[in-house]
Amino acid sequence: MTTSNRDLASSSALKEQDIGARRTRLREFQARLVERMHAASTGTQASSSQLGVMIGQTRWLLKLQEAGEIVSVGAITKVPLTQDWFLGLTNIRGNLISVIDLAHFRGLPLTPIDKESRVIAFAPSLSFNSGLLVSRVMGLRNVADMEPQPDADDDGAPWASQRYLDRESQVWTELDLSLIVQDPRFLHVGL
Repeated sequence: MTTSNRDLASSSALKEQDIGARRTRLREFQARLVERMHAASTGTQASSSQLGVMIGQTRWLLKLQEAGEIVSVGAITKVPLTQDWFLGLTNIRGNLISVIDLAHFRGLPLTPIDKESRVIAFAPSLSFNSGLLVSRVMGLRNVADMEPQPDADDDGAPWASQRYLDRESQVWTELDLSLIVQDPRFLHVGL
């Protein structure tokens, strides 16, 4: 084997190790997040710990009781004659879930799908087979450590229930999934 072939083989092996290490770290992070979400939802911090996500370029908080499974964005099958914010259907563990781009629903540009994007399924307790496309999962956030902000009119969206300011002066909006599933505009996906 020539020196350049050995270098290529060594480089290829290092890349595979790096990819494997990243996947392992991602799985460990997701496992820790699921454990923390479960612990928070069963403990006394259930009302103050919420899941922080980026939807488009804005920060949102989801109640742990309303957020279901978090999955990487897989194949999404388009559905004809639907709104452009209704991305289509995906299969999560044998269940068909509709995928909504909430940022685009709110009139913002389509959310780009990349390696950090996730679909957060609605909790089974909401009886609504849907999920939101999020740009990034930010982990658990404790709203007790944040400062509530005065009510701001969010385009008449009652599901954007409360705003908070964190210690880094970032604004977070609480998203009430139980209210958004009652919004007639959200329910009307057809053209």
